[in-house]
Amino acid sequence: MVDPAGAGAALMAHEAAWRVGIFVGVFAVLALWQSWRPYRGVRARGLRWGRHLIIALLGSLLVRLLFPLAAVAVGAWAEGAGFGLLQQLPLPAWLVIASSVVLLDLAIYWQHRIFHWLPPLWRLHRMHHSDIQFDVSTAIRFHPLEIALSMLIKMGVVALIGAPAVAVILFEIVLNATALFNHSDVHLPARLDARLRWWLVTPDMHRIHHSTERVETDSNFGFCLPWWDRLFGSYRPQALVDQAEMAIGLTEFRADREQSLAAQLLQPLR
Repeated sequence: MVDPAGAGAALMAHEAAWRVGIFVGVFAVLALWQSWRPYRGVRARGLRWGRHLIIALLGSLLVRLLFPLAAVAVGAWAEGAGFGLLQQLPLPAWLVIASSVVLLDLAIYWQHRIFHWLPPLWRLHRMHHSDIQFDVSTAIRFHPLEIALSMLIKMGVVALIGAPAVAVILFEIVLNATALFNHSDVHLPARLDARLRWWLVTPDMHRIHHSTERVETDSNFGFCLPWWDRLFGSYRPQALVDQAEMAIGLTEFRADREQSLAAQLLQPLR
């Protein structure tokens, strides 16, 4: 039997290696998969990926500058101080970790919905949606200000639920990996997709969320677990048209000049 404390200590001791290694590994596998058998195909891949990588690095740098200790440190504090909901319950360590991951995913679901509902937040989030193509690199295309705000929200949620540091690290690793997967330009067999999306958000499920049709954009908000969309009435099983032909992005940001690095970063001000 795996010792949660021992596994958690190993994860904490090599946090950076685990994070980077899994991210790079998953990205590489999905990049090869979508290159081998692309579903829709993308153009100017190198240029897009370069821009998206710069945006992701800017977001990481901003978070490091604003929140040097970030959510993991909040989790360590909550665990040490016995603060937060889960720290008040007599639960075994493995159940605290599992519950933390599920509750953090629920929080991300509602954060995502709120970022669509409130105009000031949508101005930040729409940069992610303004990508007129859809592949694994879309998963890292978030405005640096949105990344910073998301970290602040996550820190508050971690403190509120009392998520231990190891659960925060595990959640962030899983979230990054699943976001890369469900943004990838791949297509699963219909039967496999139907079964898998009971437990995980699939590319066909999330691609609908990136449609130019607002009724589709405001559906399928989940990044990792698909349960919340079904539970809270935002699940859309099929797109209005064949996904191979479905228009991706936002109608007001479809010109090539809107995809430049400067245009993307300045988009919330427009």
